[in-house]
Amino acid sequence: MLNARDVAEPKSDHPAAESPAVTSESTRRMDRSLAHSLAWRAGADWFSQILSWSSFLIVVRMLTPADFGIVAMAMVLWAYLRYLGEFGIPQTIVTLRDLTEDELAQLNTVALLLGLGCFGLASLLAYPLAAFFKTPQVFWVVIVTCSGLVPLGLRAVSEGLLNRDMRFRTLSLLDATTSIIAATATLVMVFLGLGYWSLVLGNLAGYAAQSVLTVAARPHRFAFPRLRSLRRPLLFGWHVLVSVVASSAYEKLDNVTAGRVLGQTALGVYGMAWNLANVPMEKLTTLVTTTIPTYFAAVQNEPAALRRYLRTLTETLAMATFPATIGLALVARDLIPVALGPKWNGVVVPLEILSVYVTFRSIVALLGKLLTAVGNPRFVMWNDLAALIILPTGFYVGSHWGTQGIAWGWVAAYPLVALPLYWKTFKTIEMPVGDYLRALRPALHGTVVMVLAVTLLKSTLAAQPFLLRLILEIATGAAAYVTTLLLLHRERMMTFLRAARNFRQTRAQGR
Repeated sequence: MLNARDVAEPKSDHPAAESPAVTSESTRRMDRSLAHSLAWRAGADWFSQILSWSSFLIVVRMLTPADFGIVAMAMVLWAYLRYLGEFGIPQTIVTLRDLTEDELAQLNTVALLLGLGCFGLASLLAYPLAAFFKTPQVFWVVIVTCSGLVPLGLRAVSEGLLNRDMRFRTLSLLDATTSIIAATATLVMVFLGLGYWSLVLGNLAGYAAQSVLTVAARPHRFAFPRLRSLRRPLLFGWHVLVSVVASSAYEKLDNVTAGRVLGQTALGVYGMAWNLANVPMEKLTTLVTTTIPTYFAAVQNEPAALRRYLRTLTETLAMATFPATIGLALVARDLIPVALGPKWNGVVVPLEILSVYVTFRSIVALLGKLLTAVGNPRFVMWNDLAALIILPTGFYVGSHWGTQGIAWGWVAAYPLVALPLYWKTFKTIEMPVGDYLRALRPALHGTVVMVLAVTLLKSTLAAQPFLLRLILEIATGAAAYVTTLLLLHRERMMTFLRAARNFRQTRAQGR
């Protein structure tokens, strides 16, 4: 529970209204720092994303759904072990801001040993996993993929320190560089005819490069670990670890269900639908998981500042992701044949359904990060453990209706996971539900009008070619969304434009 003084806030229907105490000079400096950090991360992320997806569209036409299915089977184990190797250490360093240099050195050794141990564990589990999926190729794919756990453990403390010190420009450049390396390596190996090994080795090249560059940017010494002095950070890290392993598990168990019940081709189709559905929020999720927690932690004892950040970030995320995710569902039937080819037509229906889930998930992602940043990772941990029971049950029941049934499992079960997070967050920072809902109004209004406009257009273009329909649908949806925001929420749009203008002026003066 958050123990801190509250700051009085005036009653207002406007999401941005705050008291003079909240809009102090220190808060304005923090806001400018956050805007600067987000700008760097967003710029670097979009650059690397454009390159990655450009290469991906080439790769997906040269490989088969079965190739992607084999790699997805191996990534099930990777998803569980990568967080065990870090043991929540980066987030622990961000939140527990009083750790000594000696404690950090001990944590550095712990992280490296965990990385080595997790690789050894992956090697032991490779054969049982291959037998579980009835796919012998998975054995060596698991071993090669999970060798990347060692460099991940090596960089855990350095990554945490870069985040704690708010060196997001450096982190952005590192992410962009390693994305370029991974995409380039994958493309080269695809053209060399290495098949699914292109995906495995390309990813491994990215992990290794990022670890080397991260440690070089913020090196830290090692020290022999003494568990007595590490009790507090390790307990915090344990709560974070259990939470992220549980969430990673339930996010992969839909793939496990698809692979086990429906087979590797169905898994390749479902995995592609999942990846495409998450494209609109993938980089924004990166911002949430890397940049935002640092700022939440910096104001962890200021409920009014936390309320203001949650409202503003929720409004911004919703306006960015709602039209993208719902828009993707609207154009999926024309997009997939054009972008991926007819062999991927099975992706369409699960993609349409998963896009609805991702829309909701895009704003819920903030809640667990906020609770952890204010020192309440235990609640998030138990909620994720509950989700580990609720969601896989939905996946298994849904699998009786194929890949689309598994996708419906997300839509039906995820609200049961999100509601406790909302309850705990609103209680912790004393936030009225109405304030939160008002932050969602611009995105909801614009999205509803966009859906109506595109649906009406689709009924008149049924006989037109795929590409023409796709272009017109995207243009119509974007125009409807932007027009609605300008007509119904012009004041909020002007506020964002003024903030962007002030940010550019501040950067120019700082040069």
